[in-house]
Amino acid sequence: MNTEIPARPLLSARGLHVAFPGRRGAPPARAVDGVDLDVGAGEIMALVGESGCGKTTLARSLLGLVRPTSGTVSFDGQPLARSSGALKTFRKRAQLVLQDPSGSLNPRHTVYDAVAEGLRIHRYEGDERAAVAGALARAGLRPAERFFLRYPHELSGGQRQRVVIAGALVLEPELLVADEPVASLDASVRGEILALLLRLRDELGLSALVVTHDLGLAWNIADRVAVMYLGRVVEIGPVESVLVHPQHPYTRALLSVLPESGGAPVVLSGEPPDPSRIPSGCRFHVRCPVLASGGASAVSDRCRGEDLPVLDGRRRAVACHWVTATAGD
Repeated sequence: MNTEIPARPLLSARGLHVAFPGRRGAPPARAVDGVDLDVGAGEIMALVGESGCGKTTLARSLLGLVRPTSGTVSFDGQPLARSSGALKTFRKRAQLVLQDPSGSLNPRHTVYDAVAEGLRIHRYEGDERAAVAGALARAGLRPAERFFLRYPHELSGGQRQRVVIAGALVLEPELLVADEPVASLDASVRGEILALLLRLRDELGLSALVVTHDLGLAWNIADRVAVMYLGRVVEIGPVESVLVHPQHPYTRALLSVLPESGGAPVVLSGEPPDPSRIPSGCRFHVRCPVLASGGASAVSDRCRGEDLPVLDGRRRAVACHWVTATAGD
């Protein structure tokens, strides 16, 4: 796995914010609240966090599916335009792979039609049958013609996910954004799909942003990992650095529940705060086990009252007053 940050970012976000209007006069929900993030050419980046942390909203805003409240998104060095024509062109180069293949596939469409749909939307002028067969083969469904006339209910869960991936590959994109791509699959199939994504990266030079709540998945597939909490990235860096030597208390808590961690799980108190009422100071301080144990007493006032800057998405970084203070000791 690569440990160095690629020299050329393929996808970049700077100062990205996404807020949704509050209900009945409530403050806006700040789903993404200031994010800088880069995905390099040929890189697999994992975006990790609890449910509700904003990672899916961030991923969709990077694809132009959700309009940011502020901030910029660039692809291949060019700002992402928001016109319908520009977004259509962009989505040929950057494809979304959803969590639930059953929900992604129309039960009335054959495998052939499901994979060919993108070609038809983009008015592909080449040999459609050859393109569909090639995409199915690259996704591991061989011989491809055997699957053309089958329907989703005739396939296994792993085969359905491969069809969804083939539907993304048929347009020959440069970037896949995969939202929990193996969460609905049996453990025996998960490894096969992860190996497929790695093979596609190696053979096709594909970049990928993999959205997941599973740090174990990130360890198996990613070059770099960004850990997200309550709308903001709190730790980022090469996967070996972040997962072997985690610094943020939130990252440590997430890792502690993995079976291979070998220690006692860290149980975080309460639920993440409402994104329409983000706490002052460090947004994690109300659940931080270090602060609760008195371990951060020297910086406790800063934890509760002083906000942290948006992390630079290009290098190893941590957003934590306690980590900053102890690093300087």
